[in-house]
Amino acid sequence: MARLTSFLLLLSLLCFVPLCLCDKSYGGKLFPSFYGHSCPQVNEIVRSVVANAVARETRMAASLLRLHFHDCFVQGCDGSLLLDSSGRIVSEKNSNPNSRSARGFDVVDQIKAELEKQCPGTVSCADVLTLAARDSSVLTGGPSWVVPLGRRDSRSASLSGSNNNIPAPNNTFQTILSKFNRQGLDVTDLVALSGSHTIGFSRCTSFRQRLYNQSGNGRPDMTLEQSFAANLRQRCPRSGGDQILSVLDIISAAKFDNSYFKNLIENMGLLNSDQVLFSSNEKSRELVKKYAEDQGEFFEQFAKSMIKMGNISPLTGSSGEIRKNCRKINS
Repeated sequence: MARLTSFLLLLSLLCFVPLCLCDKSYGGKLFPSFYGHSCPQVNEIVRSVVANAVARETRMAASLLRLHFHDCFVQGCDGSLLLDSSGRIVSEKNSNPNSRSARGFDVVDQIKAELEKQCPGTVSCADVLTLAARDSSVLTGGPSWVVPLGRRDSRSASLSGSNNNIPAPNNTFQTILSKFNRQGLDVTDLVALSGSHTIGFSRCTSFRQRLYNQSGNGRPDMTLEQSFAANLRQRCPRSGGDQILSVLDIISAAKFDNSYFKNLIENMGLLNSDQVLFSSNEKSRELVKKYAEDQGEFFEQFAKSMIKMGNISPLTGSSGEIRKNCRKINS
């Protein structure tokens, strides 16, 4: 009887271990080894293309992270952002948050083309975005994480969803938090994910209001450090120059680290949506301080929040499709 009990216990452990270490499910149907047999080289292919792109232009890492974020906040992480306008589809690329600013689509095309050579009709564009975001973090010195996979691609896009769901640079803290809450994300996720602004650039049109007319009274944002504001006004005129770029992190714009949070404490966040994390809410302010003091804490939470964001309403099973070309649905 004792031998039987020991055998059953061992059997249960053997059954349990793969679930914990190999195929841990995130949200039911996503798990890291989804392409283990159908496309075992998927991680290497994505990493190689992203590495080449970031080597050519470091800014591309921030652009790819942003694509994943803007995709997941509209209809879930389904690759809808990648669709061009055609037939009944009105592209999300034309929305206010994406028009003239979303970029990196050519890198996604390169990744997909390589995957189609090696594993035709297998890897979704939605999963490509998720993997490219992780690799963009790693290649600029940020954290890595195991990416749950198995998403499928949407056959539709939502221009209105893109316009309404993605936080705007001039939104209030509460509006931004509400938009995160709608996606199942909390204030901790908001602060951690905003930390991706430790790399990349923003256009003058996204922060001009803070420099000249923050509250509609013709005055600048008084939470903006004065010498920093003066430097920004030299780059960003009162009118014109909408596409002029400024770094989101004045300390280390090309390195993924925690200096973004240090900037917020000094009132040197570039966007209003950055600075309100420190100026407008006690809980988010404490998180900013914690991440400014401990980069390891920030990295750990960023990885957790990226996994959580990547699990927003994925299409799985027989839903959606696996696009051959990320820019258009299969005919």
